[in-house]
Amino acid sequence: MRITGILILMKNASVLTGLIVILLLFSAKNPVFCEILPDYYFSVGTHFGITYGQTFELVYPTAQTKGELLSELIWDMKPIFYLGLNLEYGLENIMRSAGFFASLSFRAGIPGDSGVIENRDWMSQQNGNLTHFSSHTNNTREFFMLDAAIGASIPIGKNFYIKPFLSTTWMHFAFTGRDGYGIYARETPPLSGVFQDINDNPVTRSFDGEDVIHYKQDWFIIAAGISAGTKMFYPFTFDVSFLISPLTYCTADDVHIERGIRFLDYALFGLYMEPRIKITFSIERFDLSLEAAYRYIGRTRGPSYARTNTQSSFSSSGQAGSSLSLYEARFLLAYRF
Repeated sequence: MRITGILILMKNASVLTGLIVILLLFSAKNPVFCEILPDYYFSVGTHFGITYGQTFELVYPTAQTKGELLSELIWDMKPIFYLGLNLEYGLENIMRSAGFFASLSFRAGIPGDSGVIENRDWMSQQNGNLTHFSSHTNNTREFFMLDAAIGASIPIGKNFYIKPFLSTTWMHFAFTGRDGYGIYARETPPLSGVFQDINDNPVTRSFDGEDVIHYKQDWFIIAAGISAGTKMFYPFTFDVSFLISPLTYCTADDVHIERGIRFLDYALFGLYMEPRIKITFSIERFDLSLEAAYRYIGRTRGPSYARTNTQSSFSSSGQAGSSLSLYEARFLLAYRF
């Protein structure tokens, strides 16, 4: 019950933050609003970027197995190109007085092959040695990111500023692993939990021409952040920011096609951290920006449920989780109204 309450709170907080940001952004050109806050701008922009990294699917060990994990699946995003839209609202001159700002950013990835998916199992009840390994081509079918933020801008002296803010993030990834091969240590006798060394005459399997596994992740994050910058070298603006939070939640849907089994995972509380740097060059009402970031989420953990193709309902299958490591670079072009 406590976990369910936390999940509802996180989702409601994310939705509320997003609605507040959208309300501010779309009220920006309202004549009454502009009369009350005449020093604020509204900008619309587009961006093109690249993401390079991995997302992880984790299965935690049972009481009988000896490995640190029971399974780990590593899904490459190496690389994924994306297009996106930016909306922003804030003070026209943040060096003159304190104010507030809001922003909304959406990214949509271009589907395609993005590296490999590697699957490792440590199923031995005798030791922590690797027992199963497989590798497949990873096809990223869906890639979406939505970030919303709201905060304050505060000038520090004549040349610097800080921006404390709150943000909420939704990320959605969908993958298919196909082709490839598998190497499986011999279990002797069968179903005993005793495995030979994976290099000792293992069972091998080719998956050429086959879809092997489908996997989806949906991430929800609520975070606090702070950025600091300077307009000392205007028309260039330099800005660095950092976000951190333990409030992460991931739902995962894992379908093993050949085995005929589906897993649903609900995991919480992986530490999220994101440093970001941004350089902007302003020409009249246009802003050209180059941005780089690293997005990291540590291991989450929560219940996992499984159902085979012959079963009508899901049953508990232990503990599972997810984590994430992504580098990002993007170019932005925005116009300020």
